[in-house]
Amino acid sequence: MANKPTRDVIGIIFKNFWKSLRPRQFRGNYIGEDYFGNKYYEIPANPSIGKRKASRWFEPADKEAFDQELTAEWEAWLRGRRDEPPTREELVKNLQIMDMKKRNAAELEATYAKGKDDKALPKQVDGPTIGTFPKYKEYEFIPGKEPPEK
Repeated sequence: MANKPTRDVIGIIFKNFWKSLRPRQFRGNYIGEDYFGNKYYEIPANPSIGKRKASRWFEPADKEAFDQELTAEWEAWLRGRRDEPPTREELVKNLQIMDMKKRNAAELEATYAKGKDDKALPKQVDGPTIGTFPKYKEYEFIPGKEPPEK
């Protein structure tokens, strides 16, 4: 006859205490590096000890600068929005796209920046209209009355 499971509270407490004394992983597994020089680490999830999410972090290239820039792909991996870390090819492809967009923006700025001030509307400075809506001769100021002549 098989032993029936019992609700031995003291036994359960002792068993959980004994499991908590088992060695744990404190050093993370090296996952990768970005082009800023930041290194990324992970301790994988272990549901058997109650750890459902992986621990992820990075070490910046400059050890004192934790507020430095991260790539979007690595930040998504750190926050758990993606399961797999970004590949080197993906990072290079996205960096090339980013450089192309910067070049295109600089070309557009150079093309359209010259004529910007020439086509700007002149500011209307008719005394009391400063800071209010503009007034035009073809519209009524007060409904039903003609605008005053200047």
